Amino acid sequence: MQAAPETTLVSVPRVVCDGATDIPGGAALGHPRVFLEIDEKGYVDCGYCDRRFILKGGAADGAH
Repeated sequence: MQAAPETTLVSVPRVVCDGATDIPGGAALGHPRVFLEIDEKGYVDCGYCDRRFILKGGAADGAH
């Protein structure tokens, strides 16, 4: 069984991911910064690190 992706609850539909938000040492240890847009599904997954961003009050809120 595959582990669930790391999730982050956000309040805006446009998010930025660099893969190093919680890593000491910062962006040098992450991936290139990408801008992601949450659609009607209520979430978006980063193509680099698989972090899932869930929009508060959106369709996927409470499902994680």
